[in-house]
Amino acid sequence: MTEIPEHLLKRSRERRSAIGQGDDTAAAADAPAASSTPATTPSTAAAAGTPAPAATGPAARTGVPAAAPPPPPKPDPVYVQAAKQRKKIPFWAMAALSLMPIWAFMYVRAITESPEVLAGPLGEGAEVYGNCASCHGAAGDGGVGYPFAGEEVLKTFPHIEDQIRYVYYGTEGFNAAGVEIYGNPDRPGGPHIAGGRGVMPQFGGQLTQAEIIAVVCHERYTLGGADPTSEEFAAEFETWCSPESPVFEAVESGEYDITSPEGEEFGEVEVAPVGPEPVDGSAAG
Repeated sequence: MTEIPEHLLKRSRERRSAIGQGDDTAAAADAPAASSTPATTPSTAAAAGTPAPAATGPAARTGVPAAAPPPPPKPDPVYVQAAKQRKKIPFWAMAALSLMPIWAFMYVRAITESPEVLAGPLGEGAEVYGNCASCHGAAGDGGVGYPFAGEEVLKTFPHIEDQIRYVYYGTEGFNAAGVEIYGNPDRPGGPHIAGGRGVMPQFGGQLTQAEIIAVVCHERYTLGGADPTSEEFAAEFETWCSPESPVFEAVESGEYDITSPEGEEFGEVEVAPVGPEPVDGSAAG
C-alpha cells in the first residue's frame, strides 16, 4: 500500500477544524499505522482464504409469478363449423321469401278452375236451400224431413206445382184446409200425409214466390236426380227451372202470381196454378 503524504493529512485536519468537526490529530496519528496495514479487499480476502463479509441490506424483491395462460377454446363441432361457413340469406331476400305463401296461393287459384255457377232458378235455389238443409240434409238425404235424393221427391211430387204448393202453404196450411194427402195419392209405398213426419213450415211470406220456385227446382233437379233431357221432365224443366224459364222470369218481374186461381199458358205449356189454398195432390200420369 502507498502511504498518504503528511502534507495531505495536515491539510485534511486543517480543513476539518475549519468547518467545526473537531481536531483530527489523534486520527491523523493513527492514520499512518492504519495506512501501513494493508487493506483487505474482497479479492485479497478471497485470495487469503478468508470469506468476505456478507452484504447487508434488504433482500432483493422477487416478482409475482405470471398467471398461467387460459387453455385454448375447444373447437366447434363439425355441424357448427358448417353452419358458420354456410352462406347466409341476404336481408333483401327475406322480404321476397316471406311473400312465397301468397304467391303460391295466387298460383293455385290461377290454375284451379272456378266452380261452375248455375244461372237461373237452379243457381238461386242452391243458395235458398240453406233454409231446408237442417231437416232434409245438406245433400237431400233426409233427416227430420223426408229425403229428396234417389228420386224420392219425384215419387211424392210427380208434378212441380204440387211440390210448390206444399212448400208455400206448409203442414199448417194443409191441416187448416182439411187436406190430408199432398202430392201423389198413389205414391209407391203409400201417400204422404200432412204432418205424418214432422212439420213442414209455411214458407209463403217467408220466401218470395221466385225463391220458392228456385228452391223446388234445386230439390228436384240437383238433389232429386230428375233428368231435364228426359221425355218426362224436359217440358217441366224448360218452363220452370231452365235459365230461360218463362215462369220464373214472369214471377220474378211480378207479371205472374202463382197463387192465382187460374192457370196460364207459357208458350205451348199450360201451368196449373198453385192456387189460393191447398188442394189434394194429383196423381202421376
